[in-house]
Amino acid sequence: MSSFILAIDQGTTSTRAIVFDETYQVRGVSQQEFPQHFPRSGWVEHDPEDIWRTVQETMRFAVAGAGLALSDIAAIGITNQRETTILWDRETGKPIHNAIVWQDRRTADHCASLKADGAESGLTEKTGLLLDPYFSGTKIAWILDSVPGARERAERGELAFGTVDSFLLWRLTGGQVHATDATNASRTMLFNIRTGEWDDELLALLRVPRAVLPEVKDSAADFGVTDPSVIGASIRIAGIAGDQHAATLGQACFKPGMLKSTYGTGCFALLNTGADMVLSKNRLLTTIAYRLDGKTTYALEGSIFVAGAAVQWLRDGLHLLERADQAGPMAEQADPHQNVYLVPAFTGLGAPWWDAEARGALFGLTRATGPNEFVRAALESVCYQTRDLLDAMRLDWSQPGETVLRVDGGMVASDWTMQRLADILDAPVDRPVVMETTALGAAWLAGRQVGVWPAEEGFAANWRLNHKFLPDMASDRREAKLAGWRDAVRRTLTHA
Repeated sequence: MSSFILAIDQGTTSTRAIVFDETYQVRGVSQQEFPQHFPRSGWVEHDPEDIWRTVQETMRFAVAGAGLALSDIAAIGITNQRETTILWDRETGKPIHNAIVWQDRRTADHCASLKADGAESGLTEKTGLLLDPYFSGTKIAWILDSVPGARERAERGELAFGTVDSFLLWRLTGGQVHATDATNASRTMLFNIRTGEWDDELLALLRVPRAVLPEVKDSAADFGVTDPSVIGASIRIAGIAGDQHAATLGQACFKPGMLKSTYGTGCFALLNTGADMVLSKNRLLTTIAYRLDGKTTYALEGSIFVAGAAVQWLRDGLHLLERADQAGPMAEQADPHQNVYLVPAFTGLGAPWWDAEARGALFGLTRATGPNEFVRAALESVCYQTRDLLDAMRLDWSQPGETVLRVDGGMVASDWTMQRLADILDAPVDRPVVMETTALGAAWLAGRQVGVWPAEEGFAANWRLNHKFLPDMASDRREAKLAGWRDAVRRTLTHA
């Protein structure tokens, strides 16, 4: 049997397909960006057909780049941008509206109304989440109420809902499988993570018909096979996990107390809490880290909405740099005597603040402030936000010993940014040899399920360190910088 695994990594701004061999090395990779749509301030959409097109093309190019045929692939694993919401016609497979992206804030008023009615505590007790536009539930309701006839069609069972993984699974299997995994289900505000089932009270609260929902499976499971008429071969689909959960697996964070943080469009830190569903007292999220062999492993999560997106804004919006990889060298050239802070609340602030109405702000500007200082402020904002998450996690989950963070995502290629992260956290930061940890996690799920890759212990033994960044900033300077950051956030919050 072939031991090559194909991972589909469907992200917020691009889609990648990666072929891994039996030694977890990348043999072929293809990536394509796709358009972002901003119909109104705070609204973010994708055309699902753009997503589907890029998935088909990157799969084909990655396999060809590896010198393989599709028939050489043992299994497919899927990882995806989470919470992004799609509804489609079960008969035609056509979406009834653009995908509403996780960053979208259009349902802020709906969430505020539910909070005012006292609904949040009960929802949090079941889902581990907060009532926020970030999650899928209110997005589903918005589409059903905004597209003429959609709610009636949904109640008749004519429509299907899915996060991006479910939509891709439906398309790949030629409409034969409507399913998701427990990690993606846990991000909808509709799934009871204690019982592992869709919750009727939550469905009623958010006005979502049960008929639109997918079946929920383990993260490593038999999700069907690809339709040869769709992609040219019949291949088992054997693993699905939301991107942050897949990265947790790819970083081999299998033991309670292990922490990973992924720096992509946003930044997401997950702390493995094992079998303990720890409800945060510090406005973090409780989520399913993964579910294997029917056993649920939980995590505390902190979500930062804007990380790499801040650099993208500097590049595409302000034209302060031409390429993202220029950010580190520019930050290094910034005037150390200028204290410029960027609070990147372009779509609100995530954990631990959860202020949907906050908007981005710059503080500390002088006549001498230039592009280098802007760039440094953007990179440092990611470090400060990570520190906020880590402080909250330490309050919720106290573990003896030193905190070590495993990092991944596009931003971690910058040595300057990772060193500044270690300095601000006052903790070591470990960067792995294999940087494609999100795709690797999805591939591992599929490889484990079909029996060509090892289980947890064997996989973890192969994790390799590329570089350990150790804190090297004087404590008084660190505290002064953190005090400036906290003051900037306080000035930005709408509910301070």
